[in-house]
Amino acid sequence: MALDDGDGKEYRWETGYEKTWEAIEEDAEGLLDTAIAEIIEKGRRRRLQERRAAGNVRLGIMRHLYIILDMSASMLDQDLKPNRLMSTQKILEKFVDEFFDSNPMSQLGWVGTRNKSAEKVADMSGNSRKHVEVVKTLDKFACGGEPSFQNALEIALSSLRHMPSHTSREILLIHGSLTTCDPGDINATILELKKNGVRTSVISLAAEVRACKAMSKETNGTFGVILDECHFQDLVREHVEPPPMAGKSDSSLIKMGFPQRNQTDDPAMCLCHLEDASSSKLAPGGYICPQCRSKYCELPVECKACSLTLVSAPHLARSFLHIFPLEPFEEIENVLCTCFGCNKSLPDKNKHIYQCKQCHRRFLWVAPLFCFGNEICSSSSSFVLQRLC
Repeated sequence: MALDDGDGKEYRWETGYEKTWEAIEEDAEGLLDTAIAEIIEKGRRRRLQERRAAGNVRLGIMRHLYIILDMSASMLDQDLKPNRLMSTQKILEKFVDEFFDSNPMSQLGWVGTRNKSAEKVADMSGNSRKHVEVVKTLDKFACGGEPSFQNALEIALSSLRHMPSHTSREILLIHGSLTTCDPGDINATILELKKNGVRTSVISLAAEVRACKAMSKETNGTFGVILDECHFQDLVREHVEPPPMAGKSDSSLIKMGFPQRNQTDDPAMCLCHLEDASSSKLAPGGYICPQCRSKYCELPVECKACSLTLVSAPHLARSFLHIFPLEPFEEIENVLCTCFGCNKSLPDKNKHIYQCKQCHRRFLWVAPLFCFGNEICSSSSSFVLQRLC
């Protein structure tokens, strides 16, 4: 039943309806880019306020993250240029570097799903260069068929359920398909994820899928649908910082080993390449496990012989300061001074000078926690700055 048109009132079925399309306005050139950018910025501010309102929360120093990537035919769509798969590949390549920079003691794994099945692309590992190589080869996989989210989740869960309780167990699902072909009830898999404390987050490249959103809600993960490629990059970058630990997790001591680099010329075979026949060979150097004397090429790694976590002191220091970061440096006026990080004078007044609020020492180009005055001080980390303060 409608009211008269002359009284200026709405129809009864329109009463109280929010006209969200009226909030989007075109810019001077007739484009919607400005409106979309404002929506993304509002979302970023809201998430920042939620983090601040949370107060002091416990963050995980060791993370085990599996990335499940949709390799179905839908990833060949060209709404992201040149297509969804190559755009995802480019964003994930940057994500790997940022992830291990913020989480040097964490590990990453890859699972792909296509043709109604799933397969493990790469095992859990803390070698960043290995994962960059995995991402670079994603475009060589032939995308096709439909994905199977349940099979992919089961593969990741079979590995994560055996991880120690003091670690953060996570799954990030990136999908472009609106359907999934599963052999059973995916709700049972969601309950298993929740039971084992696996935090599952979803990034959709197409639209909202109810099962994925319910899964992220049940496991205390995040869910997001991209607006454009920049928004896609922001959603992926949110998973660089460690998430809050589960409330039931108990504090515990972690046994670690700090191996020294073997400087002898005696060649030996490392355990990290023992299973790969093409790359396994006798080579000098490497790191020796202090408990079982096994050899490894790089750190951090979990010893396959005695299960001891092998790290270096810089890894532990960087993990501590990424969880408890320094206060933001304040920018000061362009003045002639000396960079405390590299001990070089700064005659150029056009450079940005930053000052620590605690010790009042001045640094050049602290972005965000490093002094980039020149090549000498580009390696001075925030751990050094923390000790000075």
